Amino acid sequence: MRRIKIGAGVLNQTPLDWDGNFGRIVQAIEAARRAGIQVLCLPELCIPGYGCEDAFYAPNTQSLCLDVLREIVPETSGIVVSVGLALFHQGSVYNVAALISDGNLQGFVAKQNLAGDGLHYEPRWFKPWPKDLRADVVVFDQPVPLGDLVFNCGGIRFGFEICEDAWVADRPGEHLARRGVDILLNPSASHFAFGKHEVRKRFVQDGSRAFSVGYVYANLLGNEAGRAIYDGDAMIASCGELLVRGPRFSFADVKLTQAHIDVDEVRLARSRVSSFRAELASASQLE
Repeated sequence: MRRIKIGAGVLNQTPLDWDGNFGRIVQAIEAARRAGIQVLCLPELCIPGYGCEDAFYAPNTQSLCLDVLREIVPETSGIVVSVGLALFHQGSVYNVAALISDGNLQGFVAKQNLAGDGLHYEPRWFKPWPKDLRADVVVFDQPVPLGDLVFNCGGIRFGFEICEDAWVADRPGEHLARRGVDILLNPSASHFAFGKHEVRKRFVQDGSRAFSVGYVYANLLGNEAGRAIYDGDAMIASCGELLVRGPRFSFADVKLTQAHIDVDEVRLARSRVSSFRAELASASQLE
């Protein structure tokens, strides 16, 4: 039995508040470490803030995202943490999640499906990342993997569905499960609407069942740029069972929701699914 303690951290971030956003991220990491959490998922674009709009095009925004990321990396001693930022690569800006493990930047996963309806306008600023594509980007003077990645941290495999990725029919999670992912992390910035929590609950719980994985969902919290409410939804599920969900609409800057996931149980559950077909020849896993 290999049980790990997973945390979903929700943050009350503000666009372009570099010092404040960094402080709340570090506060969440320190609180998670005190609670014995081994893996912490933080919300989408939590470094710059979700609502930066055309400031995502500014070179200063790109450089400051990396400056803050550089400061976060050494704060992750003894813990695996995902943080969101905007990343410039080969003439385009991507909405990415960075995975950091014990003070080491492991790589970036780029969002494949962009939200472009309602109040969301992501296709204006970001490009969608193609399925199955991996590349390298030079960060902190060294090549770092970027793209549709699977991470191996201490023998446990992690993948990402970033917000809208879980709302589409052809979810990345199905493909990631065939590549042997144990835990799916979903960093989100999903605005509040009546009945939306139940939709999120279904894709978290049903995704964990259909893909036979542990699933962690962490949403943004607060009013952010003043035009939308983010309810700070947080949920953790495993193999179809919703293990825990956090409180919504908090006035706190940081809230943690936590649960234990048995990785061996997740793997055995997948082995019992007769329709499951692993991608045995996949070269995309980071070992």
